[in-house]
Amino acid sequence: MTITRLEPIERIRTATLDVGYHETGDPSGQPVILLHGFPYDIHSYADVAPLLAERGFRVIVPFLRGHGSTRFARPDAPRTGQQAALGADVVELMDALRIPRAILAGYDWGGRAACVVAALHPERVAGLVVVNGYLIQDIAAATKPLTPPIEAGFWYFFYFLTERGEAGLAADRRGVAEVIWRRNSPLWPFDDETLDRAAAAFDNPDYVDVVIHSYRHRLGYAPGAPEYDDDERMLAAAPTISVPTVTLDGTADGNFPATDGSAGARHFTGPRIHHQVPNAGHNLPQEAPEAFAAAVADVAALPSQEESPRPDPTIRIPVNKPKGRP
Repeated sequence: MTITRLEPIERIRTATLDVGYHETGDPSGQPVILLHGFPYDIHSYADVAPLLAERGFRVIVPFLRGHGSTRFARPDAPRTGQQAALGADVVELMDALRIPRAILAGYDWGGRAACVVAALHPERVAGLVVVNGYLIQDIAAATKPLTPPIEAGFWYFFYFLTERGEAGLAADRRGVAEVIWRRNSPLWPFDDETLDRAAAAFDNPDYVDVVIHSYRHRLGYAPGAPEYDDDERMLAAAPTISVPTVTLDGTADGNFPATDGSAGARHFTGPRIHHQVPNAGHNLPQEAPEAFAAAVADVAALPSQEESPRPDPTIRIPVNKPKGRP
């Protein structure tokens, strides 16, 4: 079997990073930036990117900091993985590419980065597609426990707080990813070649530092970099998102049970659609590329806040759940 690779990989220097990214589609089309999660890479969008290109979008798929060919521009730059840094990276990439506004779409770390930009820089976001709803972290509430089954799925959060966990990630990046993938997406029959393709991105020299800082910071065990303090203060207030949004939940997500979208509705003040995607797990764009691409098309068609001054922020299109799933 021949496995699809997003090629060629281009590079561009931003204020903080030397970003590796794939671009496809119409250069004059509506820009869409597709943001991957952890522990994944740009190939979460191997099937989504061509679908969007066929629809006339300009599609940009960057490696996040610490992944793939993306490098820090300065050797002394802090290798942070905090949410404010991820969001700032997206804005700086848009500036470097001279993109004033774009649709941002992502899941996991990438979805969080997209939410950060949509909340803090709504003028830069034409629309938002995000898996699992509002992903801005409430770090002040990090000590509040979740239910035991959900905590079990987040074992690596706590593993990475320890020296043992840092050493374990450094020793077997692919192995850690495989365990997380299987828990995150219990119905996704990925093969070794698919995992190997993603794991190549974990060979980045900054991968371990960025990942470890990300999880220590989100649980309150590591400080952030001073340059992101102002953004982190704003994020601590759980700012609302006013841009047109499509939220997605996979009904086979091993860590995040699918919802009807109502619980997080207060965070979205603009036009919003919520979909459940049958049989999809946490890596939703790779597991259900047609549904993810359709969500991007949906958000592109939603009116902006200016065009629709009194939107219903809890528009929902329910999808029947497959039997046997929560």
